[in-house]
Amino acid sequence: MEVDYIIVGSGSAGSVLANRLTESGQHRVVVLEAGGSDLRPYVHLPLGYGKLFYNPNVNWMYRTEPDPGLAGNADHWPRGKVLGGSSSINAMVYIRGNRADYDEWGAAASGWGWDDVLPAYRAMEDNEAGSDAYRGRGGPLFISENRRGLHWLVDDYIAACGEAGLAANRDFNGAEQEGAGTYQMTIKGGRRNSAARAFLRPAMKRKNLQVMTDAQVTRVLFEGKQSVGVEYRRDGQLLQLKAREVILAGGAINSPQLLQLSGIGPGALLQDMGLPVLVDNANVGAHLNDHQGINYTWRMKVATYNGILRPWWGKAFVGLQYLLTRGGPLAKSINHAGGFFRTSPEEPRPNMQLYFQAFSTLIPRNGERPLLSPDPFQGLSIGLSNCRPTSRGTIRIKTPDPMQHPEIVANAYSTQHDVDEMLLAVKFLRKIAAQPSFSRWIAEELRPGPAVHTDEALIADFRRRSGTVYHPSCTCRMGPEGESVLDEKLRVRGVGGLRVCDASAFPNLISGNTNGPAMMMGWRGAEIILRG
Repeated sequence: MEVDYIIVGSGSAGSVLANRLTESGQHRVVVLEAGGSDLRPYVHLPLGYGKLFYNPNVNWMYRTEPDPGLAGNADHWPRGKVLGGSSSINAMVYIRGNRADYDEWGAAASGWGWDDVLPAYRAMEDNEAGSDAYRGRGGPLFISENRRGLHWLVDDYIAACGEAGLAANRDFNGAEQEGAGTYQMTIKGGRRNSAARAFLRPAMKRKNLQVMTDAQVTRVLFEGKQSVGVEYRRDGQLLQLKAREVILAGGAINSPQLLQLSGIGPGALLQDMGLPVLVDNANVGAHLNDHQGINYTWRMKVATYNGILRPWWGKAFVGLQYLLTRGGPLAKSINHAGGFFRTSPEEPRPNMQLYFQAFSTLIPRNGERPLLSPDPFQGLSIGLSNCRPTSRGTIRIKTPDPMQHPEIVANAYSTQHDVDEMLLAVKFLRKIAAQPSFSRWIAEELRPGPAVHTDEALIADFRRRSGTVYHPSCTCRMGPEGESVLDEKLRVRGVGGLRVCDASAFPNLISGNTNGPAMMMGWRGAEIILRG
């Protein structure tokens, strides 16, 4: 069989591509997804994603190399291996990023500036808050405003931010990003609104789209330097599929891995692996950028969700509440609210993100992130992450075997810039907690605890306890020739018939959660692809 387009991966970008490329009915499209179906209860239950955090049935379960910047710890990197990709297992926060992020994109790759991407965002969105100059209404992606059914401490958290100098902001995706407020969510009718639900499943009703699950692509096929299809493994067989064009949408880990397995990447590495070098490009798998985050946790004097989600009777109550009303804690993300702030007035735009969580999970459990069984006391956490870290890592294959995970070197906090700004950020986090509107409810700080107060101790603490915020990007970035993997039309440099359209193509990391930008990448990428 030969088709027009093969899309490798059904994640945030891949699902959108499948929808848009089949819309006219003129093109035959096949999506190859290494994972299985998303028809699983915990995928669709918003708070159920804690059960997916260590579940290999829906999760690639990546692990980084031991990282000196994280006190020698190896970090767990969950990535979606299921229809919808990481949009099926993430925390559902919908953030576009800062306008200035896209101005930098446009400087690196023509056609990707703020004025270019804003129409794509507005076209794909169906924002509950309504339509204006920034928000869209009527598109396939419903965005919840997320203002009802939140824990009452959200209001006091936002008030405390104001007392600390961070004003309230009702829409982080509007005119200004800076401020504190509630997050918009990819939740619809009390269920996760993944890219698969919003884009892929409606498109699967079309005759010109075929979606194959449990089909892992092992390499791109070439005739000379022209892509002609892919090789993939399914049901124990090694098969081939031919296409006019191949589009990799596997994400920041899988896409560079597949390029390297196909002979496109650092020449010396490929030679060491015994692979033919089709295109020697050191940028493939380089420039890995990710947000690093940490939580501070307090024991509270008042009830948090710990008290209702921990005991069996509480689980029964919220379960019944969800079944009857599609509401309650199970219908929400862990992050009810958050914000963006600058660690210094000299910063041109916010460089830190906040996450307010009305419960705590200090005590780990095997096999899951214990969101549905939090700590046995009334606890609460506020997290933060850096928006534009300067540290860079790499993705490199360790073997020519495509079924083996690549080497992930996160290289967190490897620049003094990242260390310095995180030190200022955790101090500001404590400043928020010390404000009257919030401090009146605090019994004690549990982690890191008041004994950790010197600069040296604070740095040692965030090195030891920080980890990924699950936003790896930029490993197949667009940009100028010699500094990138892709041109501004997402075409892989040095070959024909091959593009990459996912978060790996970001010229730089967005200030905020990456699910929305990855879906936008699929929407705008499809426009570019259809133009030829």
